[in-house]
Amino acid sequence: MLLTRHAEKRLVKRLAKRRKLERVYSELWAFLDRSRRIDVNERVVIFTDGRKSLVCARLDCERLSLEEIKGRVEGLKGTYRCVFQDKRLARETSPIKFLSEIPDGVYCFYINREKRNLYIGSEEPLLAITLRPAKRRER
Repeated sequence: MLLTRHAEKRLVKRLAKRRKLERVYSELWAFLDRSRRIDVNERVVIFTDGRKSLVCARLDCERLSLEEIKGRVEGLKGTYRCVFQDKRLARETSPIKFLSEIPDGVYCFYINREKRNLYIGSEEPLLAITLRPAKRRER
């Protein structure tokens, strides 16, 4: 799961209490573990624990092997916010260095060069839009 700036600020304020990336993502994954998933339509997903709701949008991804992914990110320079959903890794690092920690396999791959985000995982990527109080029908 990738985060918008707004969603990251809300997560820091409501759940994590610290801005460190690993802390924000560990609190996010703990929230997802205790939440239930509501598929609103083909693009919007809501995770709710009865008190808070995380609104997410689905992102388009490609299914690629790890070697093809390495070929795609080979020329990238600088640091990216890299997320590997299966092992729950989230780091701000170079993509090549991050891919060295991932086992071989076929994964969903999403990259946004403008926002400097990289997602790899067995499930489709989601973009967290906001964290808000749960509405009555979501409780």
